[in-house]
Amino acid sequence: MTLTKGQRHRAILDLVNHGAVHTQQEIAEALARRGLRTTQATISRDIQELGLVRSGAGYRSAAALVRELVLSVEVVAPMAVIRTPPGTANLVARRIDEAALPGVAGTVAGDDTIIAVLRRPGPARRSRSCWRMSGDKLVLAYSGGLDTSVAIRWLKDKGWDVIAFTVDLGEKKDLDAIQARALKTGASAAYVADGRAPFLQLFVWPSLQAGAVYEKEYPLATALGRPLIAAMMVEVARREGASAIAHGCTGKGNDQVRFDVATAALAPELKVVAPVREWGMNRDDEIEYANKHGIEVPATVLSPYSTDENLWGRSIEAGVLEDPWAEPPSDVYAWTRDPRECRDEAAYIEVGFKLGLPVSLDGEAVDPLQLVTALNRIGGENGVGRIDHLENRLIGIKSREIYEAPAAVLLLQAHQALEDITLPKEVARFKDTVAQQWAQMVYDGLWFSPLRDALYAFVAETQRHVTGDVRLKLFKGSSRVVGRKSPAQLYQHSLATYGKGDAFDQSAAAGFIKLWGMGVRTAAQVQGRLQDRELKGLLGDVKRLAP
Repeated sequence: MTLTKGQRHRAILDLVNHGAVHTQQEIAEALARRGLRTTQATISRDIQELGLVRSGAGYRSAAALVRELVLSVEVVAPMAVIRTPPGTANLVARRIDEAALPGVAGTVAGDDTIIAVLRRPGPARRSRSCWRMSGDKLVLAYSGGLDTSVAIRWLKDKGWDVIAFTVDLGEKKDLDAIQARALKTGASAAYVADGRAPFLQLFVWPSLQAGAVYEKEYPLATALGRPLIAAMMVEVARREGASAIAHGCTGKGNDQVRFDVATAALAPELKVVAPVREWGMNRDDEIEYANKHGIEVPATVLSPYSTDENLWGRSIEAGVLEDPWAEPPSDVYAWTRDPRECRDEAAYIEVGFKLGLPVSLDGEAVDPLQLVTALNRIGGENGVGRIDHLENRLIGIKSREIYEAPAAVLLLQAHQALEDITLPKEVARFKDTVAQQWAQMVYDGLWFSPLRDALYAFVAETQRHVTGDVRLKLFKGSSRVVGRKSPAQLYQHSLATYGKGDAFDQSAAAGFIKLWGMGVRTAAQVQGRLQDRELKGLLGDVKRLAP
């Protein structure tokens, strides 16, 4: 398999971060075992470009090696005294000088001690965790909003080299402007990634097959996006040799758990930094901080609501919505039309499924992105997909959330209808339990867990015959299933009909009922408790008529 340079670099960093490789030959052999062929000369250039260094434990990234070798840092302005194991101070000092940190004028190294001359003095402190002055890289989940824009400057002031990462999950944002804003605010680099296809295929579709809806209301839009963002951030962190990731989540929401736990599962060596949990600023304080430091304040901060959106749905909270008695005002909604303003004629759509996954719309094959985009538009035009949910957050508080999820509502409804006609009764009933567990798992941030693997093994088995078509009727805010069919359907007309063609042997019913009721009959005959119940008053005054 021929690799691009970026793919080769990621593979080498993965080897370095997860195993001991001591020579270039070992790296080449390890890559070959993965089916990746390259020359030793190419590997030599890659090692130099990646800034890898060889230690007794094998090749390491410079940042990782420095973190291991720094035992303590004591800042005594305008200098910092850095302690290392014997014989390693020169190596660490060289890496500090190569990093060209803006806060460090230069270093002098002995055997196990480095004196770093600081350009900006700071208060004396002693802590190994203070080694952020080394310019360690940190990948920040950057939305372009107030919290994460302020976070860039705040993290830089703490000594981090901030790399901004933004992923497109269908938010319809100006990604070029967000990327430029990140660099203008102080990020040393800014990544933008298109995550729409993997979001639908790897996260939304398995959850659709599972029938996952949290507390019978929430289709889990935001909850499904977070593990993907975390996974992409981990990949960027490894590519950049970063030692931490950061997010803009508060200390009272669910997303902090999702980011932190996903990172712990995928890259336990990475530190997770949550500025909003630490800095003690409220919204007004953040605006003041931004103005003081010349940070562009997005216009969205003027909105009374906090929103998040991706292809699977849009969530809205805060403002008047914090009163659970208050009806959501019309300006809350952006995707769905007021049902009173929808057209007077019903709209019909047909969704085709194969193995539990939607593959067509109105008889035409479509890819996941085309399908979800079209259903969000069609559903929204007909007022479908509005959800007002009083939900139980993971951390123990109740929260009022408004959701708009036209495509999610329609596809979950259609998928359930197709399962109703194809799954055996016992499988369908147990799958309801699995669906609830899946929804709880996603909501609680446990996507990357053995539980998900185990649950999906069951879900995938149930979808082998979930192939067919479902017809839905959309009218003024409602959607109803009005037709379903499958080549593997368990509904058989000859068994269900009461008319011509009835093939059901009704004479078999008597024997079945006798066996079915055997336990109740035996209990009544032996113990008599059921017969002893007071039943005399049930009839009341009745009228008897005889010929």
